[in-house]
Amino acid sequence: MNTGSGDAELEQILEGIGPRLRRLRRERGLTLKALAATTGISLSTLSRVESGKRHPTLDLLIPLARAHHVALDQLVAAPASGDPRVHLRPLSKERGSVLVPLTQYPGRVQVFKQVLAPREPEPVTHEGYEWLYVLAGRLRLILGARNFALLPGEVAEFDTTEPHWFGPADASAVEILHLFGPRGDQVVVRAGPSTTDPAPNSPSTPRRR
Repeated sequence: MNTGSGDAELEQILEGIGPRLRRLRRERGLTLKALAATTGISLSTLSRVESGKRHPTLDLLIPLARAHHVALDQLVAAPASGDPRVHLRPLSKERGSVLVPLTQYPGRVQVFKQVLAPREPEPVTHEGYEWLYVLAGRLRLILGARNFALLPGEVAEFDTTEPHWFGPADASAVEILHLFGPRGDQVVVRAGPSTTDPAPNSPSTPRRR
């Protein structure tokens, strides 16, 4: 049994985690102090992990993956060298929905393609900013007390600290591109939900620019 090559491969994987964590933190504009406050991991430990002086354990990687909004395997395995393609791995979600990550190592903005199956609205709030682009079907968007219906080719953007929910506007699934960024990241071009096919009880007149 040849264990030498396996040990060398493992060592190479472990050595790559620190630089990857440092890059993710810098892309998100976080200091080590801010990351320590978010994860509960000491500043000195974070510094040693990022510099490669300490190999991270699972109890360190899990809170770091959560803080950077990435899957655990994205911290451990780097993409193929020289290959810029994103190898899509659809993830089946609850109630028949499907999520396809379109970025391998999300930094400031994460991009997904989603197929959303019909479900009951459950508005939520969290830090960040979101953009939704409808590819197929009709999307219902709830923002606070307002309701909108978006058709294919239409876009909505909103601050996620406002109670919100989005899903199919009828009994059929809807397919969207979904971009999520930290609070404060916004795009320049704005398009509003349809003015010709609003969802019930919609008091707002959407805008286009």
